[in-house]
Amino acid sequence: MNPVRLQNLVRLKEEQQNRMAHISKLPHLHQTLFHRYAGNPILTAADWPYPAHTVFNAGACQIGDTTLLLVRVEDRRGHSHLTAARSLDGITNWQIDSLPTFSADPTNFAEEAWGVEDARVTWVPDRGEWVITYTAYSPIGPLVSLAVTHDFKTFNRLGPVMPPEDKDAAIFPRKFGDRYAMIHRPVSTGSSGAHIWMSFSPDLRHWGDHHVLLHARRGAWWDANRIGLSPTPLETPEGWLLLYHGVRHTPGGCLYRLGLALLDLENPWRVLRRSDEWVFAPEMSYERQGDVNGVVFPCGWILDEATGTIRMYYGAADSCLALATAQLSEVMDYLRTCPVPPVRERPGMMIP
Repeated sequence: MNPVRLQNLVRLKEEQQNRMAHISKLPHLHQTLFHRYAGNPILTAADWPYPAHTVFNAGACQIGDTTLLLVRVEDRRGHSHLTAARSLDGITNWQIDSLPTFSADPTNFAEEAWGVEDARVTWVPDRGEWVITYTAYSPIGPLVSLAVTHDFKTFNRLGPVMPPEDKDAAIFPRKFGDRYAMIHRPVSTGSSGAHIWMSFSPDLRHWGDHHVLLHARRGAWWDANRIGLSPTPLETPEGWLLLYHGVRHTPGGCLYRLGLALLDLENPWRVLRRSDEWVFAPEMSYERQGDVNGVVFPCGWILDEATGTIRMYYGAADSCLALATAQLSEVMDYLRTCPVPPVRERPGMMIP
């Protein structure tokens, strides 16, 4: 090689290295709210006590000193069921049920013919039981079903509560007036997008007063056209904290990212804040590569009230389960800087 050319290449490489070193020392301009656990993923199919293809998208709850995850497990048919995993620290040493905890029952519930998916778990004090919202999947499409349990060993199905296509549902832990409230995400043929809705019920079985809670934005936005609830609503002194996912269609496929919103404590159809920017996105290899590339999908989070730490459990690339943590105080500080949507005294369905 020509000595001059070689010298130029060496100099160019040195300049590139110096430039990268300079960039690495620059402050991170975006605040990091959720911090990944260094040992991610925390659960994979290899941890399972019986054959499983993938494990992901777990509902989460705290029962005394035990963290319980209700994990979606997909078999090689492509059908899913739910299995409980328990841990004393919520991070390691998971004790996984030796058989499926909550399997599809297509004989008695035809809407579960292709499986049960993506559970969200809520403790409802006035009922003294856990209420599980999940997606029942069959040839008629995905829909929202409910079940209740006291011990995650025996379950009482309430059956379908929303027609297809509907998913990403969770109920609030207490009534508003004399009605329960549920967030969900219906999709209809010919609609302008997939938006987050809210509905009310006197008994968890009969639902009405349906209206749009959060609209999917349009155009270039990260949450354009399709959004959905992620974990269950989290009660804070300032309002109900929501974490939701937005789906952006790219030439490389769909990209799932997460944003935040805050609802009024007593009138949860009123949106107090909504983030313009996403706060968590697929970055690590286990999030970007899997059965469905580019997905972070939390169905459960737990607040440690003593420390103010939120543990967010999320499915990564529809292939494994991972953990990220945040401080509630930092999340709330961030939300206070987010835009205040126009006040709606009465719930509405108009798309802005």
